Amino acid sequence: MPTSIDQENSGITHPANVSSSSKSTGLEPTNQLYDPEGTNRDYDDQLDTLNALLERENRIKEGAERFLKLPLNETMRLQVESELEMATGEIESLTRKIELETSRGRRRKNGVPLNRRKFAGQVPPVGVRFRADSDGRDRDDFRTTLAQANACIKSLNSLSRPITSPLPAPSPSSTSNISAADNDRSRVDIMNRFVSILQRNLRVRYEINLPEVIQAIIPALSDRCSMRCRAAAYRLVRHALVDSNSAEELHKQPLEWFIVKSLARDNKHAIEREQVIKLIRTIVDIVSEPRDRRSITATKTIPLSEPIMRAFVAVAEHAEDPFRPVCIQTLAEMVLIDIDLVARSGGIRFLLHALGEGPVEVGPILAATFLHIIDSPRTRAYLHLGTDLEIALSAITDAYGKGADHADRMRSCTKTIQLMLRTWSGLMYFCLGDQHAIKSIIDTLRIPSLETREIVLDMFFDLFNIKAPQWYKTFIDGRRLTMYRKPRAFADQLTDQKLTDKAPETLKLTDQYIALLVLVFTDAGLIDALTAMLEECTTGSNLSRKATLLMAEVMRMANRVLPLGVAAKIQAVPRVFNLAADYNRGEHRIVGTSALSAIDSFNRNRLRLQPSVRNARPRANSSEDAVRRGQRQVEQVKIKMGMQMDDKTFQSSLLETQVMLTKDSAKWNFEMLQELIEGPLLNPKRLEEAIKVARFMRRLLSFFHPFTHRFSDLPRKQPNVRWVRLGCSLLTTLLASPDGIRFLASEDDLLKQIVKCFAQLDPFNGTSESDPMFSKYRVSETLTYGYFEMLGTLSKHAEGIELMEKFKIFTAFYHLSELRDREDLITAVITNLDYTIDGHPRIVLSKALTSSDVRTRLYATNHLGDLIRDSVTPVAWTLRLLLTQIYDQAPEVCELAIQFLEEACDAMEVLQLVVEMQPTMDHLGEIGHPLLLKFMSTPMGFRYLYSAGYIDREMDMWFHDRNIHYVVEVEIFLSKVFSSEAVEDDEDVLAFDGVVPPHFYGEMSKTELGCQVLSEKGHFSEFSHFVKQHGLESEDPELILKLKSILWAMGNVGATEGGLPFLEEEEIIPAILDIAEHSLIPSVRGTCFFVLGLISSTSQGAEILDDYRWEATLSPLGVPTGLCIPLDLDKFISLPAWDPVGVRGDGDSRLIPPTSHTDLEVISAIENLSNTVIANAASRSLARMKSRPEYRSAFSSSSVFFRALHTVSTQRYRLPVRRYIFDLFTTELDGELVLELSACANSLRAPPTFKQSEAHISRVVSMFGLKHTRGASESDDEDDDMDDDVDETVNDRNPVMITLRPVSRIIGFDN
Repeated sequence: MPTSIDQENSGITHPANVSSSSKSTGLEPTNQLYDPEGTNRDYDDQLDTLNALLERENRIKEGAERFLKLPLNETMRLQVESELEMATGEIESLTRKIELETSRGRRRKNGVPLNRRKFAGQVPPVGVRFRADSDGRDRDDFRTTLAQANACIKSLNSLSRPITSPLPAPSPSSTSNISAADNDRSRVDIMNRFVSILQRNLRVRYEINLPEVIQAIIPALSDRCSMRCRAAAYRLVRHALVDSNSAEELHKQPLEWFIVKSLARDNKHAIEREQVIKLIRTIVDIVSEPRDRRSITATKTIPLSEPIMRAFVAVAEHAEDPFRPVCIQTLAEMVLIDIDLVARSGGIRFLLHALGEGPVEVGPILAATFLHIIDSPRTRAYLHLGTDLEIALSAITDAYGKGADHADRMRSCTKTIQLMLRTWSGLMYFCLGDQHAIKSIIDTLRIPSLETREIVLDMFFDLFNIKAPQWYKTFIDGRRLTMYRKPRAFADQLTDQKLTDKAPETLKLTDQYIALLVLVFTDAGLIDALTAMLEECTTGSNLSRKATLLMAEVMRMANRVLPLGVAAKIQAVPRVFNLAADYNRGEHRIVGTSALSAIDSFNRNRLRLQPSVRNARPRANSSEDAVRRGQRQVEQVKIKMGMQMDDKTFQSSLLETQVMLTKDSAKWNFEMLQELIEGPLLNPKRLEEAIKVARFMRRLLSFFHPFTHRFSDLPRKQPNVRWVRLGCSLLTTLLASPDGIRFLASEDDLLKQIVKCFAQLDPFNGTSESDPMFSKYRVSETLTYGYFEMLGTLSKHAEGIELMEKFKIFTAFYHLSELRDREDLITAVITNLDYTIDGHPRIVLSKALTSSDVRTRLYATNHLGDLIRDSVTPVAWTLRLLLTQIYDQAPEVCELAIQFLEEACDAMEVLQLVVEMQPTMDHLGEIGHPLLLKFMSTPMGFRYLYSAGYIDREMDMWFHDRNIHYVVEVEIFLSKVFSSEAVEDDEDVLAFDGVVPPHFYGEMSKTELGCQVLSEKGHFSEFSHFVKQHGLESEDPELILKLKSILWAMGNVGATEGGLPFLEEEEIIPAILDIAEHSLIPSVRGTCFFVLGLISSTSQGAEILDDYRWEATLSPLGVPTGLCIPLDLDKFISLPAWDPVGVRGDGDSRLIPPTSHTDLEVISAIENLSNTVIANAASRSLARMKSRPEYRSAFSSSSVFFRALHTVSTQRYRLPVRRYIFDLFTTELDGELVLELSACANSLRAPPTFKQSEAHISRVVSMFGLKHTRGASESDDEDDDMDDDVDETVNDRNPVMITLRPVSRIIGFDN
């Protein structure tokens, strides 16, 4: 809803604005830079000055444009863009002034009188306009804008002074109301105009004095001002903030209690509360931006006081508040920046509660926040181990007895658990305390009466990345799987799989992590819990079958990703075998044998229905081989029999087709036609007879002639497509004999008519028609498109190409490629042509690749890539054409060509061929790096790049910057692919197929020359020194990031045969293992886990790690797969326990107790409101006090109000209670009261040595008895009891009439 706050009222002028703008700066407005009367400066001087200014602004503009091309952070870029806009506006303004001066000069020479400058108050002449009235897009001159901003501040100050009028007022009350409303409107207008000035000119924000602005707007924040006025004031403050210095300056200003009260207001004041929350968000955003490189690593503090934070947390806690979601997310951001502040104000406790029981949509955000906190030992000390973060599991672990309606909550909880367990921080946190949290999740499967266990099973399927095929449902329902056969489109799926899974043996980074997950969960008793589910029912249920399915999948996965010794322990499933072998109890034996039978059935059917890619090639002993062989034999016999047909049968077959009897193709016998063309007519003698004697061929081909409109007018529908196939078969048959070729060349008009149809479109030919045969409509809607397929059939044969050359069809193709708006024809041509034979077809393709139309070039490049992908052996001409595409002007064509080249270069023969062509790729920038890295992995490519200077240049860049980018790229990929809402078509996920991306140092170490260069540069020894020095760093984020980048570099080097000696020489493997087992940062341990997997990908590396009890996973042939598992799991996944940090906030600063009995009673009742047990009674007693005259002074006293504010700012109060406390007091919050509150803060603050007297402790102040001392506890339903001896002392001195303590007696024991 648009409000007056958000409207830019720049057109409204306040009288004070005009007067003060000239006084404040001593400068005249922009239009007075030159004297209109020409008395002070002559015309030439003014023109020179303006030209000099114009030249300066042009230089500023050029500098800003050059600056924007450099890599800048967001803040700097905004500043530069602002300067650029300002300079552009100045250039336009100065250009207009120069034109105006030039015209004035001409008029002066011609004796035309100039417009005189009017005195103040008169309207300016039409010819000359002030800057404010000019085009709104122009940016104001900086000095003028600053003057306007200062004028706004003075105007606001003038409005806050008391208005004295010499005339007698007719009615005091009405006048005061009118003047207050007018004041409000004036303030809002001035503040909105001030905001528009700040929005237009960024520099002004840096120049204005923030304390002055705050002092000017404090009157606008008072309770007597309107809600819109207060909102406009907060908005102005927000726009005046520019950097962390201004945020710190704001923190010193007396705005604290205004903000606290604004946040406590009800939803009628939504506009005001919105602006306060936006102000707080702006402060958080400013603080989170790094000021320089050093500040990235520094611990930041948010300049907000604890009272403001507690008020903000109260809004976030209130379930019905419309601003709750934004407050929760802002608190999550604050925790990451300044955890101490949020902890002091009770924010962490609330966020944990929101994670467990808050809105479902914020669960993943809060989970990610706490995972970041766990990753650092400094921040995780604010969490209590075993109680805090475990609240995230509560929806699962406390599901018993909740009923079916709890299922949705459980589903959202499982997503959060998945997100947490798929990060190093979450996994290692939940493994603390002997995997207590992990075991609690698994144990939910053991509760027989829990109906929602299926949700937990589904969570495990997702967690282990198990993709359920279609036939799983049949397995779970208990039906036989033998009814299933391979899907019909199986062959297509296999070809797709071959393309995507280039190396089925290589395991991905995700597989490495899932291997660890499988190990952790099986170690925590997952298989046992699933077996317990099977024991519940001997007949089996959907749930037990799903448990069996999960067990089978976990066993299969263990076999694939875990070392043989570890996998064997999981696959032994001793408990299931014990059940199956238990002859004493029949039900146990039924359960055990059923489970083993189901697992065996599952494995057999999985192999049958989902064979792996490497077994996808049809084998000689395949069960379907006999069927295929039989089909081929039948086809060959039919062709032989057809070619040996006798004359009589042949003649009757020709008549049976009906071609000789009618022209209506609907009456033709299509099957007979097809048999004739693909059989007898392949015999040259029969073909000659069909052409010359029976004239069958002439009648048949005339059906395909374009101008007969028989074939070409048939609609493009599935039943009619067979005629296109028949036409192609007919041409193949004709090209198989000299008679057929002669018939096509001289006796039939098919090719002539096709050429004429192309000529209708040719702009160089004068025979264009209104409805050409190859119009867009006819090609898309009729069988006309089939002519391109027929021409493609001709291009497969040398004789066909000769015919096409004879009829100048290729010339027509060349002319078609010049057509701007017919890319459909060009794509049809290049798609259907065959390029096996060297000649015109390849020239047509190369012409399409260099077409003027980008879409045509893209399509042609795509088709060329498909040709390269489909070719069995590398073809030089296709690669050469693809290499020319990397020089295309359009970046999208370049990227596509690079993509195909990268894919093709996976094959070593293609890579060798491309390297021999020595393409230049310097111009490609970032998109060419992956391809150049592939070049580096071959000796010839490395020498070529080394001689070109690429290696030295890149090596320095990787040493300083790119190593860091590599880490960020890998970690972003892993977080995206593991996130609960990962989308499969996400561009980043698709761009990175999960295999470790190529690393410069890794590719370098694949060649002998590369290892030599690496050794000479000495980078590896520097890396090794850094790892040994900073391996256990846990505080400095910059050092930790650099450590990760170096570990990845070392891992990639160690993953090659040539690079492993570098690691052995530096003795770095023990250092990496030490980091993996002792680092305090979970993500660093995780990096070591992946790096050790890389080192284990060579046989020698696997042997070295085996000595340190890290076992590598081997393929069935004994080749390392690049995955390594610690045999001592606890050593790797267990973080050291910690003692929680004791948080001390402003609540520890005490106030001197009140001396007045009434004050003491009011404050005590307010304090009791924080305890939900006695809050109702406290509110009733406060209502009674409010109505009694002796308490009125307390509710209007500034000192009591301060005590109330201090109480709500140091203890936890819910938002309605805070609102109720503010409504109790009759004092109006304004600038004067804030000053009094500041004085109270100084005078009432108890010194550190102050001890409360026993008289005050024991004094009875209300019906609730003694006020119990409350520390920093924030519990809303528990109160700490005082020690018994203190109670006895107090009661002796001052007996209490009413007590809430229950009477307790111990009966049955003597002393």
